[in-house]
Amino acid sequence: MHRPIHFEILAEDPKKIGSFYQAVFGWEVATWGDEEQGYFLLTTGPDEVAGINGAIMGPQFPQAVINTLEVDSLDEAIEKVRSNGGKLVHGPNEVPGAGTHAYCADPAGVLFGMMEPKMQE
Repeated sequence: MHRPIHFEILAEDPKKIGSFYQAVFGWEVATWGDEEQGYFLLTTGPDEVAGINGAIMGPQFPQAVINTLEVDSLDEAIEKVRSNGGKLVHGPNEVPGAGTHAYCADPAGVLFGMMEPKMQE
């Protein structure tokens, strides 16, 4: 089984939306890379408590929230997506220090991400 490991909230003003979630839920918001890049990491709670962390980014896709699932092999997972009626939408792309990521869509057009984590050295 593959479980969700990350989520992304897409918004016109990621910084403003980050402030909202920080004020309402106490989530930590941190810039990833250059602030002009507009990708903000969200820490939703301590690591020892069940849950996942996420991010906020600009509206690069026509969906408000995208969940990312961990996979053992991104190439194999993309092939399974395609052979079961889904499609590759964007990627694969290397995420520095994290692994390789791609966005896909299921047969109904719902977007999701898949991440093959970088092996720890």
